[in-house]
Amino acid sequence: MVDFLAENNLCGQAVLRIVSCGNAIIAELLRLSEFIPSIFRLKEKTDQQKYGDIICDFSYFKGPEYYEGKLEAKPELQDLDEEFRDNNIEILSRFYFAFESVHKYIVDLNRYLEDLNEGVYIQQTLETVLLNEDGKQLLCEALYLYGVMLLVVDQKMEGEVRERMLVSYYRYSAARSSADSNLDDICKLLRSTGYSSQPGAKRPPNYPESYFQRVPISETFISMVIGRLRSDDIYNQVSAYPLPEHRSTALANQAAMLYVILFFTPSILHTQQAKMREIVDKYFPDNWVISIYMGITVNLLEAWEPYKAAKTALNYTLDQANIREQASRYAGSIDRLRPQLQQFLKEGFLREEIVLDNIPKLLNCLRDCNVAIRWLMLHTAEPAYDPNNKRLRQIKDQVINDSKYSPKILFQLLLDTAQFEFVLKEMFKQMLSEKQLKWENYKEEGSERMTELAEVFSGVKPLTRVEKNENLQAWFREISKQILSLNYEDSTAAGRKTVQLIQALEEVQEFHQLESNLQVCQFLADTRKFLHQMIRTINIKEEVLITMQIIGDLSYAWQLIDSFTSIMQESIRASPSMVTKLRATFLKLASALDLPLLRINQANSPDLLSVSQYYSGELVSYVRKVLQIIPESMFTSLAKIIKLQIHDIMEVPTRLDKDKLRDYAQLGARYEVAKLTHAISIFTEGILMMKTTLVGIIKVDPKQLLEDGIRKELVRRVAFALHKGLIFNPKAKLQTSELMPKLKEMAATMDGFYRSFEYIQDYVSIYGLKIWQEEVSRIINYNVEQECNNFLRTKIQDWQSVYQSTHIPIPKYPPVDESATFIGRLCREILRITDPKVTCYIDQMNTWYDMKTHQEVTNNRLFSEIQDTLGTFGLNGLDRLLCFMIVKELQNFLIMFQKTVLMDRSVLDTLKALMNAVSPVKGIVGNASKVYSTAVAKTQKIWPSYLEAILKVGQMQILRQQIANELNYSCKFDSKHLAAALENLNKSLLADIEAHYQDPSLPYPKEDNTLLYEIAAYLEAAGVHNPLNKIYITTKRLSYFPIVNFLFLVAQLPKLHYNKNQGMTCRKSTDPIDWPPLVLGLLTLLKQFHSRYTEQFLALIGQFIRSLMDQCTSQKIPEMPSDVVGGLMFLEDYVHDTKLPRKVAEAHVPSFIFDEFRTIL
Repeated sequence: MVDFLAENNLCGQAVLRIVSCGNAIIAELLRLSEFIPSIFRLKEKTDQQKYGDIICDFSYFKGPEYYEGKLEAKPELQDLDEEFRDNNIEILSRFYFAFESVHKYIVDLNRYLEDLNEGVYIQQTLETVLLNEDGKQLLCEALYLYGVMLLVVDQKMEGEVRERMLVSYYRYSAARSSADSNLDDICKLLRSTGYSSQPGAKRPPNYPESYFQRVPISETFISMVIGRLRSDDIYNQVSAYPLPEHRSTALANQAAMLYVILFFTPSILHTQQAKMREIVDKYFPDNWVISIYMGITVNLLEAWEPYKAAKTALNYTLDQANIREQASRYAGSIDRLRPQLQQFLKEGFLREEIVLDNIPKLLNCLRDCNVAIRWLMLHTAEPAYDPNNKRLRQIKDQVINDSKYSPKILFQLLLDTAQFEFVLKEMFKQMLSEKQLKWENYKEEGSERMTELAEVFSGVKPLTRVEKNENLQAWFREISKQILSLNYEDSTAAGRKTVQLIQALEEVQEFHQLESNLQVCQFLADTRKFLHQMIRTINIKEEVLITMQIIGDLSYAWQLIDSFTSIMQESIRASPSMVTKLRATFLKLASALDLPLLRINQANSPDLLSVSQYYSGELVSYVRKVLQIIPESMFTSLAKIIKLQIHDIMEVPTRLDKDKLRDYAQLGARYEVAKLTHAISIFTEGILMMKTTLVGIIKVDPKQLLEDGIRKELVRRVAFALHKGLIFNPKAKLQTSELMPKLKEMAATMDGFYRSFEYIQDYVSIYGLKIWQEEVSRIINYNVEQECNNFLRTKIQDWQSVYQSTHIPIPKYPPVDESATFIGRLCREILRITDPKVTCYIDQMNTWYDMKTHQEVTNNRLFSEIQDTLGTFGLNGLDRLLCFMIVKELQNFLIMFQKTVLMDRSVLDTLKALMNAVSPVKGIVGNASKVYSTAVAKTQKIWPSYLEAILKVGQMQILRQQIANELNYSCKFDSKHLAAALENLNKSLLADIEAHYQDPSLPYPKEDNTLLYEIAAYLEAAGVHNPLNKIYITTKRLSYFPIVNFLFLVAQLPKLHYNKNQGMTCRKSTDPIDWPPLVLGLLTLLKQFHSRYTEQFLALIGQFIRSLMDQCTSQKIPEMPSDVVGGLMFLEDYVHDTKLPRKVAEAHVPSFIFDEFRTIL
């Protein structure tokens, strides 16, 4: 018969593919369970209020029209719904495909069983497949994996969450409209079961059997599979465990399969006592906590509580006397095994001869150790015992007392066993690879000795007192030939013949009285030794390695091992060289990957890479978690070093009186620093002793591990310091704002981190500065990104962020106020204390003063302080955040303009009348002051909100200018070559682009060329840009836009007056307004629109100035009206800020007025 798994056996390949898929689906479900968006849990009150109407469970399907109608009634809900869709559709699709594959899996399995019944596979039926060794394994696995899938889905993703995700996917995706979508079936299969994995939650009735029966499966198939599992040892494991008391361990995998599959026919569990008795006697006579798949543990007492037959059958196992007997047995075996293992692991004990002579003894020791570890680890595991169940608590306490359980001793045994296993495996692998070579060498040596002896007895070779003996000479020649004729390939015959040769050599020594001659004896003894070695070598079989692989399985501890993390970390802290021993334990854990990957590999499935990457990644994360104690301990020591260096150790001056030498020596403090530094280098040595190791398919380089660990700890501490250090009191007075003191304090903290890093880098052999800059920039950029998410419709999730990393995660803290992160708090505090309603900004001084008290509030030192604290990245991030805020303000402004101006009849009539009065713009308006004041009075109600928006934008533009200024200043100081290169490149690029527009045949960057985009990021980081020239939003044509802005300015001018020392200032502190933000805000707003709007706006101001001047001269009023002064000041500042030539303003106002107006004031 063709091999069942052969490529050309369609029947075998089909079921193999199904099983391979099953393992891949479980890995995907486990992977996704860590990425469930928290919104779907609706745990927080805020989430419930915000998203309660758009996230529904399956009650949605009872009346979709009602739910959709509710959304359509409220535009803001629709908007939220769309935003929610954009942010979550990608992850929802991924979840849906995983759910769909669970359903597709069982459909495929059912179809395969139908095909078998209908004779699609020639000569194959369900019975013949179950008779085949591989066939029965695969069919049992296929059903078992489906059960595991359902249990994993229910354990890792709560029923309500699944329903909400499926409904959201149904609403947002195109699947609802396509005919071939099987969404209904998936919803039926995965609807909530009422099960909750929370401790203390009640188990739903008929769970999980009713859940397992949602898709019907052939009962014949289920009962035949259970029959096979009950009677056969389907994996032939018993051969690896010859002792009868190890039988339940040998059949543990099969027991787990049986446990899951029994839920498909609950009648056995309920009523068939004889079958249950047989199952318990065979599989669970001495154990009641089992691992069902990759460390998911189950306690049978709890799981089988509702089933009468199962519960009764299990009673004997859970009898007090039986529990005591098992626990005491393992307590005894641990006491016996620990000294034995320590003896084996002594340096130099495990030599080749000892190993080869004692293979059975060593394997027995390994077997006993692994069985004991397995039993104790499972039966004392916290997750296996529900603390609310009294009976379970009693059993657990009894196990712990009777087995004298100590986690430390068990962990030590695990460490030693893993190390012993590792050493043995390595030795065996080496011996296997050198087996033939050594065998041939021994053969040569033995044959040569015999030939030499033959020559000795020929009487030619001088060997003291050996007489010539032709018989012996011929005999030894023959033996030499016989040894040479031994054939490595035919090991059995060669072994037999070697034994006979050894006997012959012993006999020749006795019968020919050769003992008297020591040298001949020595030759014979040597040859016998070589022949013995040949026998030993030929007995090195691969079976030993396979047995070691089987008995060393640690997959049951995939999750339980976490409970030993603190013990591992404690032992590393006490002795860092412990890491080398842990390496063997991690490798032993990696053997758990064979379980899910075996079938995927056999099926040559493309999932091999992703599944092995997932499990290997999980294991590597665990290794990192354990070893993180090293960087943690390092940083604790570092903090002490920094404290000593800053506070205790004095700086030694360049010149020093010799009698003061003792004061400056400070031997105690310096000794302390040296001691701590030594401790740090010992820690790092510990991790570096762990050689490069392949964990699953991921190569773990200890140097990289150490560096990542240091980075992780640095990120954790710096992020925490920034989060805690930058929290401000929003009610503090302007003069007593906490901003500067907190920034100074923060700068000192950051400097402490920086100095400690600089100090330690040589002792740990890392690039301190590089790591510092990379990580601090990552923290700040990530926080800026999270803060900007508030302004984005499609938010950047953690798993999409380029700054977030799984190995070196940036911690996320819950918000303290409206800001999401520290960068938002810092930005809002700066905006609060420079608010144009309470401060006035004097441009020449770069300083903000309190409007009422005229005290200084803050100045441009603020930005150099931020530079000291958060570096260039911090300033740059602040700048980016301000950009987002400006965009938001401008968008809100446009909405307001639509509402208050373009939709208000009376305002539009006023504007029309004014337009008629002022056209043509080149002319002069008659009775000007009345025309203007009437228009202003009629539009009074729209100006307060208008003013607020303009001032906010202006205020943020001033801050952006200050930031650009600080960045440029520090760039020229700290990296003058970069600054010069950027400025030159910028100028030459602009020159090229201008040239292209003059003559389009000249080159210009293509669409796909990222040069301009990339250089812009560099220029902004170096402060080589002008925020006032930025286009923040795209705009459409707005009617009346220039005249509304002009009217707005005219409405504000009476609130201001000109002061020779300070320029334009506020008249009354009760009606506050600040001139620089007003000018810059208007300028920014006009910049967003077509330049002809600005032209019309300036023309209207020019006409305003000319008309009022004309009115004054005709009425013979000598002073220049203050509004005219204001208008002229605006034009002057406008020209100055936009860096345009003065001709722009002189086109609308005669130049002599410009030249003279200051002298008249």
